Amino acid sequence: MLLHSTNRNTLDVDFKTAILTGQALDKGLYMLNQIPSLSIDEIFSFRELKLSDIASTIISKLLGDSIPEKNLKLLLKRALNFPVPIQKIDQKDYICYLDKGPTCSFKDFGARSLARIVEYYLKEEDKKIIILTATSGDTGGAVAQAFYEMENINIVVLYPKKEISDLQRKQMTTLGKNVTAIGIDGKFDDCQHLVKTAFADEELKHINLSSANSINIGRLLPQSIYYFWSYSRVADKVGEKVIFSVPSGNFGNLMGGLIAKKMGLPVKKFISAVNENDEFPNFLKTGRYQKVEPSRKCISNAMNVGHPSNLARVIDLYGGQIDEKGIIHQEPNLDEMRRDIASFSITDELTKKTIGQFHQKHGGIVEPHGAVGWAALKIYRNQYPKHAKFKGISLETADPAKFPEEIVSLVGVTPKIPDSLLKIQSKKEFSNEAEIDNYSDFRRFLSKKF
Repeated sequence: MLLHSTNRNTLDVDFKTAILTGQALDKGLYMLNQIPSLSIDEIFSFRELKLSDIASTIISKLLGDSIPEKNLKLLLKRALNFPVPIQKIDQKDYICYLDKGPTCSFKDFGARSLARIVEYYLKEEDKKIIILTATSGDTGGAVAQAFYEMENINIVVLYPKKEISDLQRKQMTTLGKNVTAIGIDGKFDDCQHLVKTAFADEELKHINLSSANSINIGRLLPQSIYYFWSYSRVADKVGEKVIFSVPSGNFGNLMGGLIAKKMGLPVKKFISAVNENDEFPNFLKTGRYQKVEPSRKCISNAMNVGHPSNLARVIDLYGGQIDEKGIIHQEPNLDEMRRDIASFSITDELTKKTIGQFHQKHGGIVEPHGAVGWAALKIYRNQYPKHAKFKGISLETADPAKFPEEIVSLVGVTPKIPDSLLKIQSKKEFSNEAEIDNYSDFRRFLSKKF
């Protein structure tokens, strides 16, 4: 199984190389040269399988013989050891709750799977690496805890100080040991730029940098698992098509679904639900791509991304090319993209309204990111009544307890705090190891520490 860079200026690599380097040397993202397929009968048979068995079937198809099947099954069973409930909300629409893992975020799928795959490869090669990660909210906590105390691995997480919740920050800053979390005065895009620049810096090659963001293909591929899982729990007949509404920030979530579709999952439509960072719906509408710079601050903070990294893979999948700066060098097949994907920008006002109405109508609580997904699904339902026969699955990506102030103000209820979050509330935080204002500061910090 070989992978190419979306910038197409470097040699193809095998899966192990792609995982351990994270980003291609030409600043592109690694993408599969070929995506394997499953039959619709095999996909329908997943109804009888557990989550970890579905996972090993999917990932073994993608990895080929890179990891022996027995080892892969074991590491995925250890990684995906939490429930993933699917709840029917109204006549045709469901919510898939991806927030029951250790850090109460959908990022646990990719981060925990990647951590064990990386650990396997490093033991095989007797190597050490430094994981660099930028986070807009949940990725940092999921990655930090997934790799926590692993031998031969150090983690550095950059996060925007003023745009994440207290609980999201504490999931990174209370660990210590092999985890270093640094808050910067800036946006997620600024954090991501620092990380990407470091990967392409020849002066830092000696410290073996890698990534655990969804720019790492090994973090991304496990996200296809919950599409197969949720489909298997709602489909009643072979080949039945469904609609997925996907809260979208850096677009790893959507990309996991698109890979699942390419593998044969029967999907009628993906809804890419974004907040007020509306660069993608505008692109689908006009065919012209323009970054949102600086990114707009919204209550669905993990989606405050003005130029999604994984857009490079989305466009690559449809035959186009866009570089890390947002310049399109080859137009994708927009007609095909529009057939597969609809995209809606949900304002903070509508997000808040959705949280309130959902609680009033259904008695439950959706957090801001899940509310963006649910609101977009309802917009789609109104605009495309002819698709009423298709079931819809909206993804809930984080636990409402991570956003207590918003939830209390909107529905008057304090969300119950899961035990994993309760434990960190009173833990001591480690202070910033460095003040980073620019890339020179970041390079100096990495060189000195490692």
